[in-house]
Amino acid sequence: MSEELQEPHTALEMAEFARVSDWVFDLDNTLYPHHSNLFDQIDKRMTTYVAQLMQLERVEARKIQKDYYHRYGTTLRGLMLEHEIDTDAFLEFVHDIDHTPIEPDPALAAAIKALPGRKYIYTNGSRKHAENVAARLGIIDHFEDIFDIVAADLEPKPNPGPYHKFFSDTGIDPKNGAMFEDLVKNLRVPKQNGMLTTLIVPLGARDVLHEEWELEKRKDDPVDYVTDDLTLFLQEILAAIATA
Repeated sequence: MSEELQEPHTALEMAEFARVSDWVFDLDNTLYPHHSNLFDQIDKRMTTYVAQLMQLERVEARKIQKDYYHRYGTTLRGLMLEHEIDTDAFLEFVHDIDHTPIEPDPALAAAIKALPGRKYIYTNGSRKHAENVAARLGIIDHFEDIFDIVAADLEPKPNPGPYHKFFSDTGIDPKNGAMFEDLVKNLRVPKQNGMLTTLIVPLGARDVLHEEWELEKRKDDPVDYVTDDLTLFLQEILAAIATA
């Protein structure tokens, strides 16, 4: 991951996607743009849930929420382990949001449909939320299945366990797979298992993040490609594999 951040990907580079038969997409801030602020709604609903559960002011509730996120991978995981909450009720509450900021994206839908092989959504959120988002985007019919936090036995990415359950449940050989995510940490296990990995960053962030990543570059970097435009990136993949 270096020059890809500033220069267009070459057809030769992108041609390695020709080996991919299974395409795996995270949901929030990946399939829809970060500036939609949809996840911000979910984040605030989680704060409200914690505040009501523990009878705290929002400022204190948010501190606990973020502490659980950093220690356990998700707020849900922390609440499960420390408070034995009703997980179904939590998922229903935090995903009860306004999905109208998500608009249909015909270009994205066409690109996903054209990808050769199977397509999956893999999210730390709920299936219902993923279905709502995918329906709004106009892409829901192009996916083989949705692997949500319940299918993962409530164990979140980036823990290794749910990835391996995902591979097993779907029959995916990760060496023939590609993963698209907005969080670097969630690409580590896919990369270790042979998947091609693409990090989705907020629009206009590629050049800003380039210098930071170059300074912090490590041999075990889990990111193969970076893009701030998923649709354009998928179109580049399709063009490259068509001539590979």
